[in-house]
Amino acid sequence: MTRGLLAGVASLTLVVVSYGCVSALSEPPTVFEIGTKDTRRPHSERGVEELMTEAGIEMAGAPDPAAVERARALYLESAGHHQAPVESFLGAARATAWLIEHENDGDRRRELVLEGVQISQLCRRTYPDEPECRYRLALAVGQQARERPSTGVDGLDVMVALLEELIEEVPHLDQAGPHRVLALVLLRAPGWPSGPGDPEYGLEHAQAAVTLAPEYAPNHLALGEALAANGQTDAARLTLERAIELARERQASGDPEAAEWTQQGLEALESLH
Repeated sequence: MTRGLLAGVASLTLVVVSYGCVSALSEPPTVFEIGTKDTRRPHSERGVEELMTEAGIEMAGAPDPAAVERARALYLESAGHHQAPVESFLGAARATAWLIEHENDGDRRRELVLEGVQISQLCRRTYPDEPECRYRLALAVGQQARERPSTGVDGLDVMVALLEELIEEVPHLDQAGPHRVLALVLLRAPGWPSGPGDPEYGLEHAQAAVTLAPEYAPNHLALGEALAANGQTDAARLTLERAIELARERQASGDPEAAEWTQQGLEALESLH
């Protein structure tokens, strides 16, 4: 699958502050009821191709939140068509994930995380054989666990199960995203018996991500974090320096997400001192 603009959301900060027994997944509404202030979005009179083209143009406007919001609305409108392409759902899921990471209002973030899970569920239901639908669901559930900690216990279980499936089937997806994201879950989640946290196992997955996609800066960011968590400070420093180098190369080539990767690397490097 094409990575698209939003692979950096795979480096989301998973912080489960408290635990509850609320299910991470529930029956989603129809796509016509997601992302609209009205009770139901009407069927679009515009063609899928037109909507998708316009959505892609708007999505390229990141990091402008208004452009990403417009792209999301267009992807959702496209997804309402009969036999809508999988990219309609994936585009809406990516845009929602991006907005969550760049939204300052807590209430709006919580609204978006629920919609992100719902969109990803509909993607998986409509295209059960499309791995990226499951990948997007794993990411959405992780964001939900952070914003709605009561879903944390079930959410982590769902997330780990999905990522382990994807590692077996499509480990290269999203520049080794399944390995990278699972590494971050294992590094940041509480350990047994409260959660699946395991820094040593997280290091293994971070190393696997770098092996599969060595030129992708977020993989080195994850590996740097894993090395630091396992007491390998010197190796972590070298790895983070490499992450910053790769991110700056991507910045120079015009990647709109690379500036955030550079900043993350600098902050992580500073934390080692």
